[in-house]
Amino acid sequence: MSDYQVNNPATGELEATYPTATEQDIQQVIEQADTAYQSWRHVPLNERSALLHKVADIYLDRQEELARIVANEMGKPVAQAKGEIGLVADIYRYYADNAEQLLAPNTIDVDTGTASVEKRPVGALLGIMPWNYPHYQVARFVAPNAMAGNTIILKHAPQCPKTAEIIVDIMKDAGMPDGVYNNIFATNEQSATIINDTRVQGVSLTGSERAGQAVAKEAGGALKKVVLELGGSDAFIVTSDADIKKAVQRAISGRFGNVGQACNAAKRLIIVDDVYDQFVQEFTDNVRAMTLADPLDEQTFMGPMSSKAAAEGLQKQLDSAIQAGATVLVEGGIVKDKPGAWFAPAVLTDVTESMDVYRQELFGPVAVIYKARDVDHAIQIANDVPFGLGASIQTQSPELAAEIAEKLEVGMVTINAPSGSEANTPFGGVKRSGFGRELGTLGITEFLNYKLIRNKASA
Repeated sequence: MSDYQVNNPATGELEATYPTATEQDIQQVIEQADTAYQSWRHVPLNERSALLHKVADIYLDRQEELARIVANEMGKPVAQAKGEIGLVADIYRYYADNAEQLLAPNTIDVDTGTASVEKRPVGALLGIMPWNYPHYQVARFVAPNAMAGNTIILKHAPQCPKTAEIIVDIMKDAGMPDGVYNNIFATNEQSATIINDTRVQGVSLTGSERAGQAVAKEAGGALKKVVLELGGSDAFIVTSDADIKKAVQRAISGRFGNVGQACNAAKRLIIVDDVYDQFVQEFTDNVRAMTLADPLDEQTFMGPMSSKAAAEGLQKQLDSAIQAGATVLVEGGIVKDKPGAWFAPAVLTDVTESMDVYRQELFGPVAVIYKARDVDHAIQIANDVPFGLGASIQTQSPELAAEIAEKLEVGMVTINAPSGSEANTPFGGVKRSGFGRELGTLGITEFLNYKLIRNKASA
């Protein structure tokens, strides 16, 4: 049976199955993308911009419908799914409005003649995207690269096939030429075939560390550029001068938004000793008051996890931590008397370096709280993981925030807010969180040919 299925995580019901691509489909999609590139690369920027504006308009026109489909496929509460669709429109508009400036040639001062660096597309690209933000993850790859003149082959997550097909429809309705955007229900082995095809010039993956290793190995063997946005175990640091009530609300949003299934979620709450007890009391009170509810209800904050497999994997990590000696502040875990992938939020403390979970990513509604002696100790804890995606700092001192931010080994630091994403700011990390950047001015730079034009003599 095909892996591409709609399994409703709220009910546990299999609602639809989509056929996996054949080898003929794989060759056809590569040919379509390569053929389209030969003409798309020459389409004027203003025409590409107009198409991306149409894409954004369609997203907003269909916001309610698209959000409900996302909720049905992977459990995201519909109000949060609407927010995702709004961000998608922002991303397409950002690159539509700014690509001309971002792609302008750079002039170099030289002793004689002239020199400039032109920014040109490279060709067909493969994107391998996850389920947790099924429209946003695609948009941040497609918008800059389509504006740059590249063409797209998109392998979406197997649990979001309906969304994957809808994105194709949106592109067609916007007037995107055939072959510029291509969806393919590929297996992992077929993805390797695409990466190794000489007509494909690069690959971008958002996903797990394990998936990133596999894709990077294939891309390296094929000498292809690769961008990887992988896991994270972001620190949420609360200093002694922080507004605790605000910090608690930000921590709730940062840890449990999208049911905790975000690479840049606030997975480790690191609280300076002076305010630890107050923060823990208010935070755990808030968590205990949270309820699991229908993701299609506009008022729902916490729905099911994305799948039974995801819930079971998180439960194993939670059980492992408890068996190793972690203290349970709020009991949670799989809801056994309910079909689907329901997982009650949990809060742990006393997680030590000797425990496996200390350096693992908990991809779901489990918060881990650490007590830090002081700011320096908080920074030490924050950096003591293999990941380096992002971090959040809660303090009323701009000077202290700047000092902490400089010492954190991450790609993104957010001050006095939970980590998030914006169309005009870059997203990405260091260490085992991957490499390369998406969004903002840097997002359009990853898959370009920086072509030097050097004229050493006057005409």
